Amino acid sequence: MIYTGAEMVIECLRKEGVDTIFGFPGGVVIPVFDTLFHADDINVILTRHEQAAVHAADAYARTTGKTGVCLVTSGPGATNTITGLATANFDSVPLICISGQVPRNMIGNDAFQEADVVGITRPVTKHNYIVTEREKLSKTLKDSFHIASTGRPGPVVIDIPKDVFTQPMEDSYPAEVNLIGYTTPGKGHKGQVKRAAAAINEAKKPLLFAGGGINVGNSSEIFRKLVKKARIPVTTSLMGIGAIETADEMYIGMPGMHGTYTANMAMSNCDLIFGIGVRFDDRVTGDLAKFAPYAKIVHLDIDPSAIARNVPVEIPIVGDAAQVLEEMLPLVDTIERPEWQKTIRDWKAAAPCKNAVEGFNVKEKETAMLMPLEVLNKVNDRFPDSIVTTEVGQNQMWAALYWNFTRPRTFVTSGGLGTMGYGFPAAVGAAIANPDKRVIAVSGDGSFQMNLQELATAVKNKLSIVIVILDNGYLGMVRQWQEMFFGKRYSSTHLNDVELLKRGSEVTPDGTPDFVKLAAAYGAAGYRVYNSDDLTEAIEKAHKNTDGPTIIDCIIEPEANVFPMVPPGAGLEEMVFCTNEDEE
Repeated sequence: MIYTGAEMVIECLRKEGVDTIFGFPGGVVIPVFDTLFHADDINVILTRHEQAAVHAADAYARTTGKTGVCLVTSGPGATNTITGLATANFDSVPLICISGQVPRNMIGNDAFQEADVVGITRPVTKHNYIVTEREKLSKTLKDSFHIASTGRPGPVVIDIPKDVFTQPMEDSYPAEVNLIGYTTPGKGHKGQVKRAAAAINEAKKPLLFAGGGINVGNSSEIFRKLVKKARIPVTTSLMGIGAIETADEMYIGMPGMHGTYTANMAMSNCDLIFGIGVRFDDRVTGDLAKFAPYAKIVHLDIDPSAIARNVPVEIPIVGDAAQVLEEMLPLVDTIERPEWQKTIRDWKAAAPCKNAVEGFNVKEKETAMLMPLEVLNKVNDRFPDSIVTTEVGQNQMWAALYWNFTRPRTFVTSGGLGTMGYGFPAAVGAAIANPDKRVIAVSGDGSFQMNLQELATAVKNKLSIVIVILDNGYLGMVRQWQEMFFGKRYSSTHLNDVELLKRGSEVTPDGTPDFVKLAAAYGAAGYRVYNSDDLTEAIEKAHKNTDGPTIIDCIIEPEANVFPMVPPGAGLEEMVFCTNEDEE
């Protein structure tokens, strides 16, 4: 059959089961958008920025397990995707980004809206292509979807010149992939699996460390079976949240810089860590010289380059998490280990600096203002089975620490890159992908402004997203560091006078938009809340609003902090629990 290049792109999407793409049109991709105009079986979501298109496609992938797809034009359209691609690459998200390019005879001539997309995106993608021959287009598309979704997933960029889009030829979409040298691990080495199981059975104080690889690899079900049988305490990385119910008796929270007291103490005193799909990154380990000094480390990952990259590993296993855990499950014994379990319970009960657990030292300053814990608990109670997306900073850590997650793929956040501006467009993608679920976008007043234009996308598509802004008038996490390590010199982190704003809803902010009026300008619902009663009422209104987004602007204590905190360069046991040294 004869296809133009643009028609072959759409044929590819159909063959790969793609029902939704996110994008923004421009000159060189008009042929593709024109073909999509007649494609009733593919939903095209017009975002208001290319970065948001990538984040939305990213969240679509994270919440469904499918490959997300976005389509952008050449030049600035393509360069605007870089942050989104880097975010997806860090967090192993299967993603296809199709970018237009100037016609082949203009490449290298500094043509209007030309950019070296392959060169620019190479460091932030799993792979990328430029299609300079129409004959290679269908194979490139097929290969790209395979690369993006197999092994350790990641984003793939396909840069296609305009004249390739318009060139017709006899073509068909390949049924199979034949990539020489590209293989994906499956079952682990039997000897290593047996060694790992034996080490777990012999350990007196073992710990399971679940990473994002469990969620990405659809391994949560078998992992939960392992936990139930082995009776071993579980900690998860930020990306691993959801691998086990956070209310499970064996769950002790996440470790690291803003991890729980129990998780950090367990990491520091266990005799074995079984890490699954984790990178052991610097935010988890703290000072490597002090990390897990008594522990033998077993590390399972589908990416061999991730194993032993940061910490020494005694038993490495390269393989697919689901397959390896299936092999390991019958080899692991049920052992109660009462002394270790009692130690874990004692750490949970100790909770040093209890007055600062929710992130604010009440001994230093009494406050009647809303606190993050109360806000998130109330929203969680009313929307218990929701998908949660976050921005980055204090709002992200509070959500990770306080929300009760029961299922995988329900916590969507930028882990490795830490991208402010990710959470709201991610909520758009999650809502499009999961029309039967409510999506809660937890945000800060600083990070929300980075992609707030997507309110137009949410309103246009009648997405019932609830945007919970933890509004403290600062770039909160940076301000916390300035408070703790830079003598409270709040340089360029002050966004708004919350003390002034809390006196009345009609006070004009001095540096931040009035989010309630902003919501109205876009055609969304918006409420500003100052206390528990306001909050309860706004949550109820948001719950009833199923025809579009709702902003709940929560004016919280400006100097609320995230505790515990492991200072830079410290070990996990050297946690700080408040800013007042007299607090216990």
